[in-house]
Amino acid sequence: MTKKPLILVTNDDGINAPGIRALIEVINTIGDVVVVAPDSPQSGMGHAITINSTLYVWQINSDNEPQLEYCCSGTPADCVKLGVREILDRKPDLCVSGINHGSNSSINVIYSGTMSAAIEAGIEGIPAIGFSLLDYKWKANFEPCKPFVKTITENALKYGIPKDVVLNVNIPNVSKEQIKGIKICRQAKANWVEAFDKRQNPQGRDYYWLSGKFVNLDSGEDTDEWALENNYVSVVPTQFDLTAHKHIKTLNRWDLNAQLKH
Repeated sequence: MTKKPLILVTNDDGINAPGIRALIEVINTIGDVVVVAPDSPQSGMGHAITINSTLYVWQINSDNEPQLEYCCSGTPADCVKLGVREILDRKPDLCVSGINHGSNSSINVIYSGTMSAAIEAGIEGIPAIGFSLLDYKWKANFEPCKPFVKTITENALKYGIPKDVVLNVNIPNVSKEQIKGIKICRQAKANWVEAFDKRQNPQGRDYYWLSGKFVNLDSGEDTDEWALENNYVSVVPTQFDLTAHKHIKTLNRWDLNAQLKH
């Protein structure tokens, strides 16, 4: 009898988010599932970890469900750390994060708690995937995502994910029939043009609401943004070594030690 893979499930929208419930449903058909997820929404937290306050984690009874579930007071990265170090009795075969309510394509990967959880798993040497649906609504329809989540997860387990790489998967907000397929892509060059809405509270103190517009600066047809705009699921292999290796030689031409010689 083949042993089922052990799969750690997490997210950044919180343990009760519809996205993670959809993900758990799919992953239960593939392996033995342990869920460790935040007790409240943690969107935009990036790779934050809790160091100045205590962390709490408690098991949730999931009646008639095969998975074990734990709720954590910390960030998505905290959830993975606690899951690996304190909850699981062995290293999981895979970590999946999501399904996020909203896009994590292009530069959004930097801010994403969903992807930071996957990256934290990758740092631990665990193959990992972050899934996101391009719909920010709480009651988003995750049904069209399920076959693509299943296919990508099963392929990741079968073929393996390259070392020191995690997969950033984004799914367009269209019907299953409208999705043309899955494309392996590069991250598009894009950014947010940000603005702050300045207001005053009743005591006369200034406060700000962050707003902005996402701008795609990349016309390439091999990017995640192009794939999503054309109704493909985008898969971007994402590395957490941020070194710009090709520029080391260029920077070594600087006279950085010249003054130290005098």
